[in-house]
Amino acid sequence: QVPLVESGGGLVQAGGSLRLSCASSGRTLNNYAVGWFRQAPGKERDFVAAWRGGRTYYADSVKGRFTISRDNAKNTVLLQMNGLKPEDTAVYYCAAKEGYGAYNSRPAYDYWGQGTQVTVSS
Repeated sequence: QVPLVESGGGLVQAGGSLRLSCASSGRTLNNYAVGWFRQAPGKERDFVAAWRGGRTYYADSVKGRFTISRDNAKNTVLLQMNGLKPEDTAVYYCAAKEGYGAYNSRPAYDYWGQGTQVTVSS
């Protein structure tokens, strides 16, 4: 098991910024691919960004606005979100998987956090 805990969500105005954090107390995240997904009410859980082996991957909708990074000292993965839009409103989930590839595929991830709410007001 890879316990994951997200934090950093909240309410922000359009154009603002938030930084989400994904922490694991039980496993070293450096050994996994870590992704962020989001789910808006009534919609599918969609890929946002992923980190694996120093490489990063992004959904087209967030490229240039969001940045995923890893803090090895704290065993966390961060998602810096700038230029937030109302359509970014969703519950954001951190996930981890072993192996390589399929970073934007929700079924490929084995471990999930409970999610953190991000609300962007217009």
